[in-house]
Amino acid sequence: MKEAGFPLGILLLFVVALITVGVDNVLTDRHFIILLTTIIFTLPISLYRDIAKLGKVSLLSLILTIVILVVVMVRTVTFSPQVPKSENAWIFAKPNAVQAIGVMSFAFICHHNSFLIYGSLEEPTLKNWSQVTHMSVALALIISVVFAACGYMTFTGYTEGDIFENYCRDDNLATFGRFCYGVTVILTFPLECFVTREVIANVFFHGNLSTVFHVVVTVVIIAVATGVSLVYDCLGIVLELNGVLSATPLVFIIPSACYLRLSKERWNHSDNIISCLILVLGVLVMAVGFVMTVLHPQECSHGKEMFYCSPSNVSLHNSTLPP
Repeated sequence: MKEAGFPLGILLLFVVALITVGVDNVLTDRHFIILLTTIIFTLPISLYRDIAKLGKVSLLSLILTIVILVVVMVRTVTFSPQVPKSENAWIFAKPNAVQAIGVMSFAFICHHNSFLIYGSLEEPTLKNWSQVTHMSVALALIISVVFAACGYMTFTGYTEGDIFENYCRDDNLATFGRFCYGVTVILTFPLECFVTREVIANVFFHGNLSTVFHVVVTVVIIAVATGVSLVYDCLGIVLELNGVLSATPLVFIIPSACYLRLSKERWNHSDNIISCLILVLGVLVMAVGFVMTVLHPQECSHGKEMFYCSPSNVSLHNSTLPP
């Protein structure tokens, strides 16, 4: 893990320092932490030119994702009895289900870095690529389903866009999960930065960036992303907008449209029916999801303690449970 070892070592020291300071200290300020972690961790890893160097970093991110999943599963068993169930919690689908489709699409989006990852394979063959994609998507499906099911079983209608907002501040296991999640974001962002930089290089620099422009473009990309994160802190609406405006076109619309455009058969041919349905579905999800997100944005309780974390509310709820 040489690529990530030194930054992660500094990150652990930084976390230890945070534990020893007060809540009002500048070291606990959200904007300060974002800027510091971006400069010390995200930027150096993003400056790599070869995406293959991120292989071990991505493996570490995957391991931490599984650790987070275990944390959520454990708290489902140990914490859910303290959380009252919301009204009509188990209705299968509500009007905002379309927004959820966008978020789920975002969880599976990988089209934008497919060419870079394919080129990083030791043996870039269609057989190896097929194995990588099927295993990756299957693992993503399992993690997403288990994560969503455990999260909703615990908090039902009170579930926030960022599930860690649902846990109490004094929940040490959840705090460890928050730490792991922060590290996964730090380790995942460079991969997205690679793709953005590659697109900019191909469009404006004929696919080749000098060392100076490589650094400048990387810094600009990170600065823009960091600026957005500093201004807005509600994860739910960010995922919804990214899902309906970015993931849905890449997952449903563009591949289907390209297939239909390159097909020699008419659009109503039996070989093209499924692509037509996917294309129509994608357009509907994108349009309806965007309107729903704008008209009914998800409320964000960033930094607020949930009501069931109060001892009085927990005692009241427990007193209503059958012996």
